[in-house]
Amino acid sequence: MQKPSLSFWQIWNMSFGFLGIQFGWGLQMANMSAIYNYLGVDPDQLAILWLAAPVSGVIIQPLVGQFSDRCWTRLGRRRPFILGGALLASLALVLMPNCPSVWMAAGLLWVLDGTINASMQPFRALVADNLPETQNSQGFAIQSLFIGLGGTIASALPWMMTNWFGVAADAGGGGHIPNSVRFSFYIGAVAFLGAVLWTVARTTEYPPSASELSTIRARQFDWTLGLGDIFALVFHLPRRMWELGVVQFFTWTGMFAMWVYFSPAVARDIFHAAPKSVEMEAAGAWSGLCFAAYNLVCFIFSFVLLWGVKFTGPKFMHVICLAIGGLGLASIPLAGDKHALLLSMTAVGIAWASILSMPYAMLAPALPKEKVGVLMGMFNLFIVLPQIAASSLLGWFLKNFLHNEPMNVLVLGGASMGLAALLTLLVVSFKDNGPATATTLGTGAGH
Repeated sequence: MQKPSLSFWQIWNMSFGFLGIQFGWGLQMANMSAIYNYLGVDPDQLAILWLAAPVSGVIIQPLVGQFSDRCWTRLGRRRPFILGGALLASLALVLMPNCPSVWMAAGLLWVLDGTINASMQPFRALVADNLPETQNSQGFAIQSLFIGLGGTIASALPWMMTNWFGVAADAGGGGHIPNSVRFSFYIGAVAFLGAVLWTVARTTEYPPSASELSTIRARQFDWTLGLGDIFALVFHLPRRMWELGVVQFFTWTGMFAMWVYFSPAVARDIFHAAPKSVEMEAAGAWSGLCFAAYNLVCFIFSFVLLWGVKFTGPKFMHVICLAIGGLGLASIPLAGDKHALLLSMTAVGIAWASILSMPYAMLAPALPKEKVGVLMGMFNLFIVLPQIAASSLLGWFLKNFLHNEPMNVLVLGGASMGLAALLTLLVVSFKDNGPATATTLGTGAGH
């Protein structure tokens, strides 16, 4: 079926839910290390406690992609999963800032990450489902726009609560987590659910043909829950996915290093904060503001992507943006004061806008339409595997080789992102695989 082009506002409505999803990610990324610090976690233990995000992603995203490929309801194919994940993630956001212990916070992080992944993955597939190939870059760039805007607001919320709305800094009820963080998570829960409801209500999906619907209804229950087919598909991935997967591995290693160690590095080297001190709270709020800054740059630069990718193509745009981001991340230790950090975050924001859109724009033409959901979910493996590796090894590496200095991890992250830029040059350019994709994927993979 030749898919018609959609208007800007149709793509806007289809992507609006990403604004809410990024409230969940943004609050987590900007505040979880600080929350763990408030609960008494040492720096070398932080990375392993972040393991929830990548592990839940590697499990949830392919399964949700597989299930959504193979179902059709009155609400559509992707939207039931988007809505269900949003409901559960919003509940987890409400509970997270009320955790009295480290292990309760870690457990809730698993729930939060799993449900955000369940809601996010179908959004990627929805763009590939509804847009013709000529609009793929535009669709994913608009998603980046909402991710940047949502991340900006979410990351800055604790700082805004204290400095704009006069929320008391001390934790209420004898707890450890400040009210500014607690109220920010409540607002994020409402924003998450509200934005997703907008997309679910304002977007339609193409129904399956009569033969596809008959196949869906006749399918017997799979006692492996789809894992058997997913494992088989690993050996028949398109070449483009493997090439981009290597790029993603080093890209997300750099981003993960920043998410985990930026806040402790700023607290130690910029604010010289003692544990549970007023300076530590100020460092946490400023770190959130820095995360807001790179998300704001992502939002603004997404408009540049919409225009510039027409001239450069997604591949060379991604090379340029990753190189800029790597330099920005590696420059953080050179910041003389807290305001200088914003310049580094500007560079990271440029890379972030591209990371959230250009790899998917390069990947989408290589995927068979009947496998878009599961393959987009499996592509997430190349995002979560480096985070699993980093979660398992960074703490040990920091303690034994980097003198327990979080700033050194940020330099390592910048180098990793720079390597990703170079590897992007090796991604083979093509417009459409056409029938050749069938050979690439094999008989069992379709197309």
